[in-house]
Amino acid sequence: MLALYREAGAFHEGRFLLASGRQSPFFLQSTTLLQHPRAMTQLGGAMARQILDAGLRPDFVVGPAMGGVTLAYEVARQLSDTLPEVRGLFAEKDGQGGMKLREAFEIRRGETFVAVEDVLTTGGSLLRAVRAVEAYGAQCVGLCCIIDRRAETGPLAGYPLMSLKELHFETYAAHEVPGWLAERPLREI
Repeated sequence: MLALYREAGAFHEGRFLLASGRQSPFFLQSTTLLQHPRAMTQLGGAMARQILDAGLRPDFVVGPAMGGVTLAYEVARQLSDTLPEVRGLFAEKDGQGGMKLREAFEIRRGETFVAVEDVLTTGGSLLRAVRAVEAYGAQCVGLCCIIDRRAETGPLAGYPLMSLKELHFETYAAHEVPGWLAERPLREI
């Protein structure tokens, strides 16, 4: 997995402020990797296989904007090769700390879905997307990501989690950053 990121120039070393607010000496820039159709097809296919192997048959796949938009579409596209058409949706920031769905997305009460993400650090964005969809009466049957960076593995907030790779880089709260890392310039991503 890391080889794919390195080959695409998507594996970075330095000091990074992650979306979670934590800092890390490493950053995986999935948008750099997933702009390549072959990589997107390969990763989306691997995620779709994991979902099917887990016995899940979702009605749709959702991803948090921006990174999860194309990934949700590709996973849904590949699931649709085996299942009846699976829709690919996305949730976007609502400006109040949560997420929302576009009015054009039709969610029917009782439908099931899988939420997908590229790199999971805390799971906050993914869970906000799940909550936005569940507000319409749909049921999340699983979560799937390319890389799980969380310190603790296993389910996330009670949802089963599948990942293509577990990769545990240290992350630090601002007040915990070690001296060797603090010496590097902080880059926001």
